[in-house]
Amino acid sequence: MRAYERLIKYTQFAAASDSTSDSCPSTLEQLEFGRALVAEMLELGMKDAHLDENGYVFGTIEANIDNWDGPVIGFIAHMDVVRDVPYEKIKARVVENYNGGDILLNTELNIVLSPEEYPVLEHYVGKDLVVTDGTTLLGADNRAGIAEILTMAEILLTNPDIKHGTIKIAFTPDEEIGRGADRFDVEKFGADFAYTVDGGAFGEVEYETFNAATARVIVTGRNIHPGTAKNKMKNASLIAMEFNSLLPAVERPEHTEGYEGFYHLIEMKGVVEEASLTYIIRDHDREKFEGKKEQLQRTADWLNAKYGPDTVTLEITDTYYNMAEQIKPHWHLIETAYAAVREVGGEPYSIPIRGGTDGARLSFMGLPCPNLGTGSHNHHSKFEFACVQAMDDCTAVLVKIAEKYGQLGKVKQKD
Repeated sequence: MRAYERLIKYTQFAAASDSTSDSCPSTLEQLEFGRALVAEMLELGMKDAHLDENGYVFGTIEANIDNWDGPVIGFIAHMDVVRDVPYEKIKARVVENYNGGDILLNTELNIVLSPEEYPVLEHYVGKDLVVTDGTTLLGADNRAGIAEILTMAEILLTNPDIKHGTIKIAFTPDEEIGRGADRFDVEKFGADFAYTVDGGAFGEVEYETFNAATARVIVTGRNIHPGTAKNKMKNASLIAMEFNSLLPAVERPEHTEGYEGFYHLIEMKGVVEEASLTYIIRDHDREKFEGKKEQLQRTADWLNAKYGPDTVTLEITDTYYNMAEQIKPHWHLIETAYAAVREVGGEPYSIPIRGGTDGARLSFMGLPCPNLGTGSHNHHSKFEFACVQAMDDCTAVLVKIAEKYGQLGKVKQKD
């Protein structure tokens, strides 16, 4: 089975994560998907494939080299999709030999995937594209990665002439809500190094992520009848608005790119008596990241001086850090991926991830874990698509990486 066929098969699982749930995984649908993946892995020949008590899927491809004692490499993808976009009843189809024009996704609703809005389509003229009917996401983030990992597994397990070492596979729940690594047992996984397969275009080799934090601002006001409110009322909602206005407007997601960080207001609630703001804070540079958090504290302090002590309280929780700090000492991971992409006929490139992956946290948990492209685009969108041939190429890269680490010894790789 080719990778794109697996991707289409996986669209039947409406396994979105849910940030309001405290369970792990956060939704039962992820368990259902995980069980299906375990069944597929067992059928492929991974005898130890299993779903653990937290909804993580694990499996092993045993080495086929006699007396092999090289580095154990892992491949990781996540099972959940976002629920911010409709994710149920996905109708995936293949557009063959894309001609370069608009793709009519939905005749009835006149929904069009256009190269004018998404110029990346121009790179796929003559290729076959997996699309939806324009009413849901596709779920290539990250089912394309799962499909490529299991297609790699099928290739290795049915072609014993391809020599490789021990390979570990894991599929995580709840990545889209930032919990994918929460209960990932690195020691049990048993890999020396790993790759997440959770990127965009074929050829992507990513090792830089944001430093990330979540900030929650609570504003306590004082309500009183508006007819007698002069010099008495303290409107929490207005103070919350003032807090936001004191942050630099140019440092919002819609005004930043590349290595530029941001403050992103993701939720606000408020009445006169109490209001709250929730931000995510991002920056690739650790000093600038710390500076953004300090700016939030200075803003809270200034408003407390203006409106009275404890009017504004601030809670900041770091989420993950730039994994480049952990990847650079193991640069062979990047060099090996670059070489694999070139051998498949591509040109590797690295750009800073304007986000995070499970690998960002896993890298700080002792499992260096850069990220690879999946041949898909427009994630978290009704205009999400994947390229059939690019998915084949991404799968071939995984096979090449497995081969290359099968030829190397632990000592050499850990130097």
